[in-house]
Amino acid sequence: MFRKLGQMEQLIIRTLEPHDWPAWRAIRLRSLADSPDAFGSTLAEEQARPAETWAARLSAAAASGNDRPLVAEAGGVPVGLLWAKRDAADAAVVNLFQVWVAPESRGCGVGTSLLREAIRWARSTDARAVQLGVAQGDTPAMRLYARAGFRPVGAPEPLRPGSVLLSQAMRLALDVGEP
Repeated sequence: MFRKLGQMEQLIIRTLEPHDWPAWRAIRLRSLADSPDAFGSTLAEEQARPAETWAARLSAAAASGNDRPLVAEAGGVPVGLLWAKRDAADAAVVNLFQVWVAPESRGCGVGTSLLREAIRWARSTDARAVQLGVAQGDTPAMRLYARAGFRPVGAPEPLRPGSVLLSQAMRLALDVGEP
C-alpha cells in the first residue's frame, strides 16, 4: 500500500474538501502513529473522535475561508499533510498544524511543496507572518523550516500538558507584495 515516491511520479498538493474526511482521518491517524512525539494531539485522542467530528471539521474549514487543509498525493495516495489556519486573534498571522510526510516519501520534496503552498495561501490572505511549533532538536522537520526561512521565537514550551518533550515556536515573516 505504501511506496517510495518515484522520481517521475507527479506530486499533487490539493485542498481537502468536506467529502475527503475519511482520507484525512486515515492520514492524520497514520501521522500520529508514526510520529507521536511531533504533535500536540495524541493518537488515542484522535481515534476516539466520531466520524461526524472529522466530517464537521472539514466542512467548517471549507465554509470559513480561514483554513486551508492540504494533502500531498502521489499516484492518488496521500503522502503528506498540512493544515494552515488564520489566527483567530490576529488575521495577519497564519498558523501551521498537522505537518507530516509519510516515511516512504521523506526526502522527496513533499514537505517543501506543502510549505510552499501554505505560504502561497497565507500571502493570498494578506498575512504578514506564518508560524508553527516543532518538536525541539536537530530534526529533519526543524531543518525543513529553517531552510524555508522560519526562525525560532521565544523559549521552548512543553509539547502538551505534562510532557517532558519541548516544542519550539518558529515564525516566518512575509514580505508584503512578494508573490
